[in-house]
Amino acid sequence: MDYPLTNIHPDAKIGEGVVIEPFTTIRGNVEIGEGSWIGPNVTIMEGARIGKNCKIFPGAVISAVPQDLKFEGEDTTVVIGDNTIIRECVTINRGTSDKWETRIGNNCLLMAYVHIAHDCQIGDYCIFSNGVQMAGHVEVGDNVVVGGTTAIHQFVKIGTHAFVAGGSLVSKDVPPFIKAGREPLRYCGINSVGLKRRGFDNDTIHEIHEIYRNLYNKGVNLSVAVKMVEEEMAQTDAREEVLTFLKNSDRGVVKGY
Repeated sequence: MDYPLTNIHPDAKIGEGVVIEPFTTIRGNVEIGEGSWIGPNVTIMEGARIGKNCKIFPGAVISAVPQDLKFEGEDTTVVIGDNTIIRECVTINRGTSDKWETRIGNNCLLMAYVHIAHDCQIGDYCIFSNGVQMAGHVEVGDNVVVGGTTAIHQFVKIGTHAFVAGGSLVSKDVPPFIKAGREPLRYCGINSVGLKRRGFDNDTIHEIHEIYRNLYNKGVNLSVAVKMVEEEMAQTDAREEVLTFLKNSDRGVVKGY
């Protein structure tokens, strides 16, 4: 269903049951999944691929060209998963030839004034509070929560189930399962509350705590701490996820207390 005073390109593919409110512009080469709601004064530009049952609030701009001077008009996209909510004045830029797409997962909540730059890759069930500003090429795992007005440097990686405190400046990678805060950004313990809410049992939470106690509280450098965890702790999914993240970190990870 679309109201009068919308501007919808005839080549846009609109699924069943989509509601498009007045004063919204939808360009060509756009796909919107069934059951989604597009509020008034939204702009959806070429290359947007929006999933089912999404909600996009007034003032949002989806799939504008990257704010990257190296961009030369490549045919790139923004891909947004199902059931994702995009609040007022959020901006999401499409990809460049680096990854060819900017991707937001399923069941995410992007609160007002969030900016997601080109080539970012965001997992499922992520929550970004008001005013989070994310530079290009950032990678965020599933179930990550980022507090308001946080600024995230380009190419940073944030692991699954991490929590980043509001107002943070994130210039180093944030490993999975932890809380990060303070200035400069530091490890502040594991995200035990978030893990309990997502169904982690006490034994797994205790194991994750022991992993990070070895990594951050033994007074040794990270490479030595990683070797200790590999040699002294049983091989589990949680251990492998943490170690893989650390070994693949290009920018280095946040420091301890």
